[in-house]
Amino acid sequence: MPLPGPLHAQRENYKKIADLGYSDVWSAEADGADAFTPLAMVAAWEPRLRLGTAIVPAYTRSPALMAQSVATMADAAPGRFAIGIGSSSNVIVEKWNAIPFVEPYKKVRDVVRFLQDAMTGEKITKQYETFNIDGFRLGIRPEVKPQVLVAALREGMLKLAGREADGAIINWLSADDVTKVAAVVDEAAKNSQNPGEREIVARIFVCPSENAELVRGAAKRLIAAYLTVPVYAEFHKWLGRGEMLQQMWDLWKAGDRKAAVAAIPDEVVDQLFVHGSVAQCRATIKKYFDNGVTTSSLAIVAFDPEVGYWSCVESLSPSAA
Repeated sequence: MPLPGPLHAQRENYKKIADLGYSDVWSAEADGADAFTPLAMVAAWEPRLRLGTAIVPAYTRSPALMAQSVATMADAAPGRFAIGIGSSSNVIVEKWNAIPFVEPYKKVRDVVRFLQDAMTGEKITKQYETFNIDGFRLGIRPEVKPQVLVAALREGMLKLAGREADGAIINWLSADDVTKVAAVVDEAAKNSQNPGEREIVARIFVCPSENAELVRGAAKRLIAAYLTVPVYAEFHKWLGRGEMLQQMWDLWKAGDRKAAVAAIPDEVVDQLFVHGSVAQCRATIKKYFDNGVTTSSLAIVAFDPEVGYWSCVESLSPSAA
């Protein structure tokens, strides 16, 4: 979310989503709507839906403002709000927000720790490694403490999600990749001071269309836009796709964007983008769950003009199973 179209016109659409059996809606924050305003509207409109951010960058709000935003949403939707925090990327943080993108692991870790401290309602005077807090106390103490989730790619953030948060948000990976990623989170949780199950939320790109050529062509442009960002490039090297994607990275760096997109192997698209018949898509999504995902955030992309957005939403819904 937000859904296609203006925010003010979405009330009935969120009711429809809940009627279809969907349990959650997840917002993001990059260059469109902020992460909190659409969720606040849904909190008032549709009490059946759980609300989450996937994700809010750790850098782009000051610590106190971040805590206020989180507490306000948790107070508006008690027991059904999860805050997803992540480093975001150098593009969003540095190029678009003019904030130095330095020590992302430490920054996310410190924001997570600060949020955990702030939600107690106690006054905080504490030196975190990347910032100092002197005498802050939240004026709102939510009835139900929100879940804190960490957007994680490689081992450092995945371990942080398992060790100090309530779970992880994962993105741009195949169903088979989930096994490797979930194992890191689970092991860190097992060895933490608070052992137990962690939530693993996966953003899954889906286009239920059997026009494979059309879907692959459109998906390659989206893949190139993301996987050329350094944090995602390193993630896919760690996952073992370095050799398959090296030509794309080289051409992108050389400035030949068109050739870079064309260089993405169909195999990579088929791993990272769920497409095919509705039955095939549902089976692949199930595989994500079989391999360790506990919550899906479906990024439904209607590339095929013959398969509209709402048709996709309906065909993939729990009620259509």
